[in-house]
Amino acid sequence: MKKLNYLVSGLAALAFGVLFSQCAGNANQQAAGNTPAQGGLSDMKIAYVEIDTLLAKYNFCIDLNEAMVKKSENVRLTLNQKATELDKQKREFQTKYQNNAYLSQERAQQEYNRIVNLEQDLQNLSNKLQQELLSENEKNSLQLRDSINSFLKEYNKSKGYSLIISNTGFDNLLYADSIYNITQEILEGLNARYSAKK
Repeated sequence: MKKLNYLVSGLAALAFGVLFSQCAGNANQQAAGNTPAQGGLSDMKIAYVEIDTLLAKYNFCIDLNEAMVKKSENVRLTLNQKATELDKQKREFQTKYQNNAYLSQERAQQEYNRIVNLEQDLQNLSNKLQQELLSENEKNSLQLRDSINSFLKEYNKSKGYSLIISNTGFDNLLYADSIYNITQEILEGLNARYSAKK
């Protein structure tokens, strides 16, 4: 999402740069008695999409988020269950050790080492499961971005926009007339396409 924001910010900066140079060029031409060149920014067709709304209401995104929440919850439950069992074994070891229930110091050390290994295994499992969740989340983000981008390419074949800008709160777009907001149209198209694939 950050890369998308940088891309959009870059495009906006480029558009402002072109607009500035266009205005400066027009002023120079008018001062020289020339007519302004045809085309340019005045012919650009621009729209914007509210990304927050899209992410909150695009059914594919909702399904991906629900699946991630379930997986996260399963990971949390698995780790909690194993941590509870480990705590129980630690308490049992401590009680036995305090009551001299082990036949030898060597046997107590073996049991202690076994519990330390279980603790390390639990930490390794936690790291592995968290890494899997992060990887899946990255994969989902790429799928979501690809889904939106491929839809916009198809959508724009008939609409002919020169530029479609993303708007996340006040990050990229300081002001735009709502007539340029195509969020609902994009959302309906994305959801219709996603429903058809299901």
